[in-house]
Amino acid sequence: QVQLVESGGGLVQAGGSLRLSCAASGRTFSSLAMGWFRQAPGKEREFVAAISWGGGMTSYADSVKGRFTISRDNAKNTVYLQMNSLKPEDTAVYYCAARDGSRSSDPKNYGYWGQGTQVTVSS
Repeated sequence: QVQLVESGGGLVQAGGSLRLSCAASGRTFSSLAMGWFRQAPGKEREFVAAISWGGGMTSYADSVKGRFTISRDNAKNTVYLQMNSLKPEDTAVYYCAARDGSRSSDPKNYGYWGQGTQVTVSS
């Protein structure tokens, strides 16, 4: 079992920045690929970013490419999502997810999920 706890969400003005953190426990963190997803009201959960177990490979949704950066610190069992140049359309609940194997943009491939953290971007 893997337990994931997100933090760092909040209210920010458009153009601002936030950094989300996701602390993992219960398994060897360095063996897990990690992903960030988000879900806005009335919409399906969508992929934001993913990172390989070693941190050497990352992938991003087109909508956040160039603005968001995913990273991880295996010594701290933590994955981060640095969000810059935030837009109102980035408003959503952001979820951290973990899976064995390679990184993936499909939420169905992730077996472990955090409880989510709210990000609200005002215009």
